[in-house]
Amino acid sequence: MARYDAEHVGAAPWLLSGPALLVFVALLLVPLLLTAVLSLNLFSDTEGVVPVYSLGNYLEVFKDGYFHEIFLRTGGMALAVTVLCVLLGVPETIIIARMAPRWRSLFLLVVLGPLLISVVVRTLGWAILLGNNGLINDALQALGITEQPVKMLFTQVGVIITLTHVLVPFMVIAVWATLQRLDLQVEWAGLSLGASRLTVFRRIILPQIMPGILSGSIIVFALAASAFATPAIIGGRRLKVVATAAYDEFLGTLNWPLGAAIAMLLLAANLIIILGCSKLAERRFKQVFE
Repeated sequence: MARYDAEHVGAAPWLLSGPALLVFVALLLVPLLLTAVLSLNLFSDTEGVVPVYSLGNYLEVFKDGYFHEIFLRTGGMALAVTVLCVLLGVPETIIIARMAPRWRSLFLLVVLGPLLISVVVRTLGWAILLGNNGLINDALQALGITEQPVKMLFTQVGVIITLTHVLVPFMVIAVWATLQRLDLQVEWAGLSLGASRLTVFRRIILPQIMPGILSGSIIVFALAASAFATPAIIGGRRLKVVATAAYDEFLGTLNWPLGAAIAMLLLAANLIIILGCSKLAERRFKQVFE
């Protein structure tokens, strides 16, 4: 009887997760596999996709300085957005966590509310704000800070500002989860022993919320590096990132294999960074909670 129960208990997780696993395989793994196969095909102006397998598309990306610039720009923008999200999201989360329950719920709703709005709608709103005749430039000129409109639309700075606004809630969610496990008595003990608030934050609070910061940074970096709508609208046609470059190859030049190769290289770069940061986060978790 015990053996019978053990066999059925062992199969239960697979039976329960089976439908979700099938959906995951059908909607994610299969398209990724087809994209990987497509990236190995060749492209001809007269014949289109040629079913000949080679690494020519990957070699073209690695050899062409144009793609080097695009990948470096994408990585730099994603890193800048991640740093800004940490600098804005971490203090914001700590302040909200220290509020009274009534105000905490209200401000948390304000911070996370933008997630309920389409990223395209939010980006179009930022396009209006960042324009030469937008609210931000009007305010800068009205205050006498600038005499001429500051060009922010169709620039890398504008894309970073917009992506930061779009992705800060993800950092807040990640840090909020670790703050719920923060023992306030340890903080009060440090203050009672004469430590300054800066020392308490550096030696007590920061190490305990570091796993949340690392997790949030992974999420923000991955989303920023693979973002399409925001760079396409705010950056325009001239400011290329990897996602828009792949889009142009698919629908502009119709070179699907090259577009697939660009997409797979972006996926590989994201996976390497995510896995590396995940290992770092796991080590941090062990150091904090062991």
